[in-house]
Amino acid sequence: MDHELRKRGTSARCRRRAIAAVCVIVIACSLAPLAATAARKLAASHGASLHLPTRRAIPYPRLEWPLEISGGQYIPAAWNDIAGWSADDHLQAYKAFRTSCKSIAEQRLPPADAKALGTSLREPCRAAKALDLTVGARARAFFEEHFLPLRISRLGEEAGFVTGYYEPVIDGSRTQTDVYNVPIYRRPSNLFVRGFKQDSPSLPNKGQVFRKIGRRKLLPYYDRAEIEDGAIAGRGLEICWLKDQTDLLFAQIQGSARIRLEDGSTVRINYDAHNGYPYMAVGRILIDRGIIPKEQMSMHKIREWMDQNPDGAKELRRQNRSYVFFREVALSDKDEAVGAQGVPLTPGRSIAVDKSLHVYGTPFFIQGELPIESEQSKTPFRRLMVAQDTGSAITGPARADIYYGAGPDAGRVSGRFRHNMHFVILVPKSLDPLARGRKMPIPDPRPSEKIAKLFPQVDPLKDQPKDEKNDAKPADPATPGPKPAVIATEPAKNPAPVVTGKVPLPEARPVIKADQEGRRYRRIHRSRSNT
Repeated sequence: MDHELRKRGTSARCRRRAIAAVCVIVIACSLAPLAATAARKLAASHGASLHLPTRRAIPYPRLEWPLEISGGQYIPAAWNDIAGWSADDHLQAYKAFRTSCKSIAEQRLPPADAKALGTSLREPCRAAKALDLTVGARARAFFEEHFLPLRISRLGEEAGFVTGYYEPVIDGSRTQTDVYNVPIYRRPSNLFVRGFKQDSPSLPNKGQVFRKIGRRKLLPYYDRAEIEDGAIAGRGLEICWLKDQTDLLFAQIQGSARIRLEDGSTVRINYDAHNGYPYMAVGRILIDRGIIPKEQMSMHKIREWMDQNPDGAKELRRQNRSYVFFREVALSDKDEAVGAQGVPLTPGRSIAVDKSLHVYGTPFFIQGELPIESEQSKTPFRRLMVAQDTGSAITGPARADIYYGAGPDAGRVSGRFRHNMHFVILVPKSLDPLARGRKMPIPDPRPSEKIAKLFPQVDPLKDQPKDEKNDAKPADPATPGPKPAVIATEPAKNPAPVVTGKVPLPEARPVIKADQEGRRYRRIHRSRSNT
């Protein structure tokens, strides 16, 4: 009887446990959809703030880098923050820009040397060609619509530097006389520049220049002293003749001149080539010698001193070994000088720039003060200029030579310009540096501090003693040497890593051969102890 009762109680407890288990399963199944829904909502709410690391594709994609100007720095600016921008005569600058666009449109091939702006000016030029503006406000709107302003200067400096140049008018003669006996030479036929044909229409204004003797022999070309002493005289290279060497020097410094002949006609000459020597500013020499104070330096002061000191003028000229050759150009008296871009210059709007950095036709807004009204005046100068010329002394990202016209008045004013000015370069919107910068990938994460300590970026040859560098000789593989013994020692507390290169690898684990005798002894000893 008792056995029967115990059996019934056990079966009842099993039924209750089964019912409880079924209830738990039913409740869990009913709560599962609710938990899934809550998880999805939580993931959706935090999805925007969750940034999981992504593996970067290899090889890395090629992206357009932001604008890069060698040796320069720039910062984007707003049109309203440029002092004097709204008050300028934008129509005159627009006309000068359209003049440059004619030359840009004729270029069928990309430039041989890569520059920051490249061929990006073609798009604004196409827009300018379709517009014939006559109102300054519309010209201003054109520049603001197609360009972005960037304040530019040399790396580490705040301002740029400007000088001035002009086209001198000089008396001369087609024939040599007692009065006119200083020749103006055209480019000699034996003048040779590597990478250019001798009859090339344009040669670089920097770099080495040779005189070719025969087919293969090259020697440095004659310097100023040798040419003045008659090294190339009598070869039929004379375009015309001037009164003195000072007139010729000033024509060479300016790069062009108008030669007024005795019969009233005019010969126009332009820069064609140089002899390969770097330009040495004669004004700088006079300042260094203490002859003319820096604050009084001008082209007028240089000429005045050279006229009063003919012997000293000869020695001063020859300090500048550079010599310029000219070509005769078919221009009338009403035409302005032609710049290196091949277009007529605009007085007060055309500038010469470093052609190794900048593209002809690039607009620059230059702001500052210049002695225009008098030598001591500080006339505000805030103008939009266009790069249309170059010069061997014009180097740097924020360096300009302002063309001021022709004649003695233009020479008197432009000769005073030696001032620091602020530069704003106008770049086409297709080169927006901010837009390109946003696409730049984030650098890979740096290694941990522990890894950096294990593999320091050092140069073992630099840290090696000097005697070891010079006296260390590679081991002769034919000479046998003692093999390194493997000795079991206690590891050092702070072992110094062995560096074998800039990014050293961990030292390979040594290969230790098994001790067969030791193993055999252990096996015999274990077998004896078991017995």
